[in-house]
Amino acid sequence: MSTTHAPAHPAPLAQHAPAHDADGTTRRRVLELVATEGPVTAGELAAELGLTSAAVRRHLALLEDDGKVTVHDAGPASGQARRGRPARRYVVSAGGQSELAGGYSELAAQTLRYLRDAVGPEAVAAFAAQRYAAVVRRYSPELTATDPQERAAQLAELLSDDGYAASVRPVVGPLVPTVQLCQGHCPVQHVAQEFTELCEAEARAFSELLGTHVQRLATIAGGAHACVTNVPLTQTTTQTQYPSPAGRTRGTQEGSR
Repeated sequence: MSTTHAPAHPAPLAQHAPAHDADGTTRRRVLELVATEGPVTAGELAAELGLTSAAVRRHLALLEDDGKVTVHDAGPASGQARRGRPARRYVVSAGGQSELAGGYSELAAQTLRYLRDAVGPEAVAAFAAQRYAAVVRRYSPELTATDPQERAAQLAELLSDDGYAASVRPVVGPLVPTVQLCQGHCPVQHVAQEFTELCEAEARAFSELLGTHVQRLATIAGGAHACVTNVPLTQTTTQTQYPSPAGRTRGTQEGSR
């Protein structure tokens, strides 16, 4: 009588697959957190994720090998000299931004190129203005805080919900109390590299939503690891002048009325 033996290999393979999927999910979460919190250390990520520093460093090493994160060199933190080797702080690279953005950037860029070539650059500026006017209409009812810092935090939360990995960080030392609105991810980064009208329209939208002037310090499209916007915490009587979609300047001179 013959005896039938079950294959030895299928069960172990089935057991390994979920672990592989979990690794991919964790690595994606690490990438998203680097976008939100960066520059950030492995230890800080580990505390946020509830993992060991060694596990996080393994994910970071793989992401670095894939060109999705890179080490940020900003010198000693807070002006304090430290003995020994400083902790490596990570930010998302251009490759990581591409992964977070998905595969539609080139299609969007082609569409705007066609619009520019067929109608003119003013059509691109008008499109950007219309896009962010819609953002203002959508966000405005959700910004209920009257305190400037709380209002900026509400805006950051709305931006994060839309995939911008935004946060508000206090600025130490300026004469005027200030916070920085940081966006660790830009879904339109590769399009904005060619069409800066998108960044300009976004800054105008932030100014309108926050009820004060803002100053854009850096953009991902310009090569920085995050979009950084300075937001003063005092009410001003003069809005910053921005180029309008038609190339003219506009601003609110409330103090002169």
